[in-house]
Order: sequence, then structure tokens, then C-alpha cells
Amino acid sequence: MSETSAGCRAHPDHGPELRRLAFVLALTAAYALAELAGGWLSGSLALLADSGHMLTDVMALSLCVLAAWSARRPPDAVRTYGYRRIEILAALLNGVVLIVIATFIFVEAWERLRDPPPVASVLVAVVATGGLAVNLFAARLLHGRRGNLNLRAAYLHVLGDLLGSIGTLVAAGLMLGFGWSWADPAAGAAIGAIIVYGALRIVLDAVHVLLEGAPAHLATEEVRASLGRVEGVGGVHDLHLWSLGAGSPLLTAHLVLDHSQPAERVLRRATDLLAARFGITHATLQLEPPDFNIVGTLGGVGERDRPDPGPRGSQVEPDSLRQR
Repeated sequence: MSETSAGCRAHPDHGPELRRLAFVLALTAAYALAELAGGWLSGSLALLADSGHMLTDVMALSLCVLAAWSARRPPDAVRTYGYRRIEILAALLNGVVLIVIATFIFVEAWERLRDPPPVASVLVAVVATGGLAVNLFAARLLHGRRGNLNLRAAYLHVLGDLLGSIGTLVAAGLMLGFGWSWADPAAGAAIGAIIVYGALRIVLDAVHVLLEGAPAHLATEEVRASLGRVEGVGGVHDLHLWSLGAGSPLLTAHLVLDHSQPAERVLRRATDLLAARFGITHATLQLEPPDFNIVGTLGGVGERDRPDPGPRGSQVEPDSLRQR
């Protein structure tokens, strides 16, 4: 039996990501205080909701910065895969925080819809315009880099602020033009609904990664079929796909040899295929002779039922498959 890893690619450079997040964090913190003051003075729920969201974003983005910094740390003897999962945990926590924020916004919006308070619409419009400009710039910095789940969470926070600024500005216009005092709490509730929709997607994606689910861009059966077509491979079983985080898929599989090709050549072709076609550069492939397994099926597709091999190391590895 031969077990070989294709090797882990160089750890991705999170330097640019870290700098973007740090800059967005500073920008968000500065304007959150301005919106908080403007919301307090104007009495606007939409503005207060957006400022509260931005202040929470300061904590959430701080967590994103910490996660991006931690992900740069190399593996060690205790955490042999490194610290990439911190990004996923940060994304999960951020998604939950967003849902909690939206719940408070809904409750307050309901109260204000029943009894709309007076709002200083001009001040709301001025502050919301400034918030719109700040959030447009921050969203531009993070847009297009959403393959990383941690950055997706940060982008969602900024997008929520951007939509909040737009909703607040629209509400201010309706109050100024038509005297519709209910527009302010209605805008707050609409912002909350948008936040919940995006936050649920972040939470579900993070849970999928933590449950070792196959990466969304990879089809397990397609990978299995491709490995099965490698010359010298007679069968594939016990194939598993998962990821440490976005952009870092991992694979383990057992390849049954048909002895038409040397084991070393089969291993090289299989690992080259995985890297070139599927972007899987960290694969552990176990090579087995045809008589190593008893053909049968378990609950999973393509799995094989094998008898208990006994104590570890009790099986003799065929000379033809030993690594030189």
C-alpha cells in the first residue's frame, strides 16, 4: 500500500486583503460616530439603525482583520493545517451578529410605524449623503474579492451600510417632499430584511465548510470519474472532498491499480490531473492492488466494503507498490 501527498501549495498571501480590511475598518469607525451623532440629533430610526449597524461593523471588521492576520500564520505541530479556519469562524460569527442586529431593527421599526416620532429630515439627508459616499468607496475596495468567505462577510457588512444610506436618503426625501413620517421606520425595516437575507447565506456557507462539505465549485462525482479514467487506475473509492476555507480544497482517495502502469506513474498522472483540472493541489492518494479490497457497497456511492484489516501495520505491502 502506498500513501502519498501531492503537497500543500504555498500559503496564500493575505497582505493585500489585510490592508484593505484595515482601511475599511478605519473609514467605517470614523463615519459610524458621525452617523450616531446625526441620528441622535435628528431622531431618525433609519439613521440610528444604520449607525448602530456601522458601529457593530467596527467590531465585526476588527474580527475580520484578526482572522486575515491569523490566516497568514503557518502550520505548526499542534495545528498542522494552519489557521485558515479562523476566517470561517469569523464569518459565521459575523453572520449571526447581523441577524441579531436586524431583529432589533424590526422591533423598533414596528413600534415607530404605530406611532411615528418627528424627524429632522434635512439633517438626515445630509448625514445619509455622506454615509453613501463613504460606503460606496468601502464597497469598491472589497468588491470582486468575495471568493474568500471572510471578505464576503466584511463586504456584506459594508453593503448593508451602503443600502442603509440609500434607504435613509430615500426616506428623508419622502419626509421632506410629502411629509410621510412612516417612511423612516419603513426604510429601517427594509434595511433589516436585506441584512437578514445576506447574513443567512454567510451562515449557511460557513456551516457547510465547518461540516467538511465538498467545495461548491467542485462536483464530487466528476472528480471521481476523472480519477477513474487515469491510465492504470481500475477503481476509485473512499473519495472525500473538503476545504479549510475559500480557495483551499483538499482531497483524499483510494485508487485501485490494474497493474498496467507503474504505481509512480499513476500517482504522478493523478496528482497532475487534480491540480490542472480541479485546482486541488493538496491531495492524499492511497494506491492499492486489485485484490486489496473485497468488492461490495456501503451506503455511499462508489464505496467499498472491506473486512477488518486487523492491527495497524499487520498487512504486508506488495513489493511492486512500495515507494522507491
